[in-house]
Amino acid sequence: MMTRPDLAHSVAYLARFNSNPGQEHWKALKHLFRYVKGTVDHKLTYKGNLASDELFLTYTDASHGDCVDTGRSTAGYVTMMGGAVGYSKLQTIVALSTTEAEFMAAVEAGKEIAWRRNILSEFGYVVQHASTLNQSAITVSKNPDHHGCMK
Repeated sequence: MMTRPDLAHSVAYLARFNSNPGQEHWKALKHLFRYVKGTVDHKLTYKGNLASDELFLTYTDASHGDCVDTGRSTAGYVTMMGGAVGYSKLQTIVALSTTEAEFMAAVEAGKEIAWRRNILSEFGYVVQHASTLNQSAITVSKNPDHHGCMK
């Protein structure tokens, strides 16, 4: 998941059908293997400066109800710290709206930021500044005029 973020969503999605794959799933898996074979020489490069004021920058997104079988949303986040590390997964509960799915994605990203800050402090690096979470649900929560209009 973390070493090939370009494959993370596809692998997680195909893993849902491990117990009973259909023809379409096998086609998708073969397509994924062809992609991996063509990109085997690609690699991640991490660059960054831990002394920077902006240690973490996190972006989140969610797609509301994109799993047709369960109605669950898929949430994802990318935390930038000397490069990009991403994560996406099917949410554990059904969101009633796009905004609720976005809020749940923000919570998951916030937990990731807290974990990273804690592990850095255990390594002896004190994080001085707040971490940025760039997410649309935060903007919505700050503007109460739109709450009645949100689905």
